[in-house]
Amino acid sequence: MLIIKGNDVEIATEAFGDSAHPPVVLVMGGMASMLWWPERFCRRVAEHGRFVIRYDHRDTGLSTKYPPGQPGYAFDNAVADVVRVLDGYRISAAHVVGMSLGGMIGQATALKHPERVLSLTAISSSPVGMNTTHLPASGTAWMDHMNMEVDWSDRAEAVAYMLEDARLVASTVHPFDEAETRAFIERDFDRSGGYLSATNHSVLFEISDAWQDRLPEMKVPLLVIHGTADPVFPVEHGAAVATAVDGARLVEIEGGGHELHPADWDKIISAIIKRTNTRPNE
Repeated sequence: MLIIKGNDVEIATEAFGDSAHPPVVLVMGGMASMLWWPERFCRRVAEHGRFVIRYDHRDTGLSTKYPPGQPGYAFDNAVADVVRVLDGYRISAAHVVGMSLGGMIGQATALKHPERVLSLTAISSSPVGMNTTHLPASGTAWMDHMNMEVDWSDRAEAVAYMLEDARLVASTVHPFDEAETRAFIERDFDRSGGYLSATNHSVLFEISDAWQDRLPEMKVPLLVIHGTADPVFPVEHGAAVATAVDGARLVEIEGGGHELHPADWDKIISAIIKRTNTRPNE
């Protein structure tokens, strides 16, 4: 564990593998601490000769928390936090892998700081700065769930809500492990001190016009990984990201949801390792 401190912000991080190996920074999605990058997943990537870093976004895990409804940050600060993590480890540039909102943060990081990003992998994400009204909307069942009122201060209610959320976004071809998922969410809830502050992440989806139509400018090598059964960002969103960037590669996970299901790790990790094997100028 390394806590990166500066400008009244603390970012909790954890690293796996040999620091002499090519660095890979994992950026998770909204309301999600770094634990949503499973430790076994991180170690699997590290075993392929990578130095893997995961971190808690602000308002998650052990990083700085803000009062509910009063986030001291915006989307661009989340982009800056990626660079903050690199600086904390004294890394000049790294491969960035982002999941969901993390993939959008990764896109903006690659556009704003291309010299710090060796490659970008966007998993289950959506294009930044692009009009997506022509793309399929999120699934009705998941949207209905999102619109529910939740007492985030109530552990049992919050855990039950997150468990159902995980079920709704799960793979359609692999079994959903309810007991293991519940145990994980309980552990994440307790480590984070609750999810109330994480509701501030709604502000991270308020992306400024500064990113409008900039995605085709990306020169960083791009890999897009997307499940064909993703109900949050349907697979057409991932395809749109790949289409917007010259030379990007799209890998579809058949029946994959908005998750990192262990049964899909071989394909996901293989694609990431192949992408991070490529030199930046290739």
